[in-house]
Amino acid sequence: MKRTSAIFGLVIRFRWLALLALLAGPARAAEAAKILARDHYVEVRSTVPAIAGQTVKLYVRERVSAAMPERIAGDKVVLFVHGGGTPGSVAFDVPYQDYSWMAFLAAAGYDTFSVDLTGYGRSTRPPALNDPANLSAEQRKALGVPEAKERSHPFAMITDASDWDDISAVVAYIRKLRAVERVALIGWSRGGRRSAGWAAQHPDEVSKLVLLAPGYDRTTPRPAPSLSVLGPVFNVTSRAEFFDRWDRQAPSPGQYDPKAAQAIWSELLVSDPVGAAWGPGVFRAPEVVRTGWGPAMVKKLTPPTLVVSPEHDGIISPELVRAVHADIGSSRKVLVDLARSSHNALWERNHLLLFRASLEWLDHGTVNGQANGVVRLGYDQKCARGAEL
Repeated sequence: MKRTSAIFGLVIRFRWLALLALLAGPARAAEAAKILARDHYVEVRSTVPAIAGQTVKLYVRERVSAAMPERIAGDKVVLFVHGGGTPGSVAFDVPYQDYSWMAFLAAAGYDTFSVDLTGYGRSTRPPALNDPANLSAEQRKALGVPEAKERSHPFAMITDASDWDDISAVVAYIRKLRAVERVALIGWSRGGRRSAGWAAQHPDEVSKLVLLAPGYDRTTPRPAPSLSVLGPVFNVTSRAEFFDRWDRQAPSPGQYDPKAAQAIWSELLVSDPVGAAWGPGVFRAPEVVRTGWGPAMVKKLTPPTLVVSPEHDGIISPELVRAVHADIGSSRKVLVDLARSSHNALWERNHLLLFRASLEWLDHGTVNGQANGVVRLGYDQKCARGAEL
């Protein structure tokens, strides 16, 4: 009788444990699906000519699944590098529906980071960027700056080399933080030049590259870096300019969601409270002295590289993007021709096609199973949110 009672007790206990496991299952699944956001600041001794030697803080945002261990092996770490206008924390982490590229990859098991380089977003901005007299004559006039007001700084202050030094500091921080040897880099627009240029100089620290609409010029020679390039120190963009520039590249019906675009604009102003208080509200971006990035550096690229060319890009022509792909030295490279998309493809209705292609590349080094050549995406399907366009 005692033996029977003991067995009965074990059965009851087992059933309760099984029931608790079933009840806990959804909770665990929900926890695993939760994407965390963490803020990091990386201190670096700046090489920006105007503030060389000063300590600056680079803002780094992290998006990662709650189920992801803090220290992971392999190449499951990604750093996003922004272009010439929008800081990384805004460009790649749009707080609207499924438009965050960082959150998309984080949900797939990647630890994702984005950086705001010096002069952008929540990172240190050199003092000269706080003076609207350092804008171009046209933008000074638009903001009502008196013609007689002199510039406080007459030269462009940021160079490719100082951008690359910022990336070096952030990559070193991430490698130490997550105990990994290499990271994958994703760059958009000028961020393509920044990330690929850095990868060409540090091939052993890069697992893979994804370049969306990277700028490139085969013909213009690149002079030695100069610390005294006369001209505007920075530029500003108003809401009207932001949308006009986008609309000129959006001939396809429903190419972008106006609510997504408004969410992005709102985040841009939040990232720049100083600029938000100027005139109608603007966001600031530094002018950069372009040096070093050219065919010789592109040919040095050895990591597997995915290059994406949006069909309607009005900022970086598809011909230039195809030239980048052709000149890349890596034996494993794919060019994606992305339909119904502008320079802002990551913010448009075809964004999931882009995100999924990047995930397959990071996971397998292929797009639609191809490890080399050209892949056309989105030309054979209707434009509808959530569909593969």
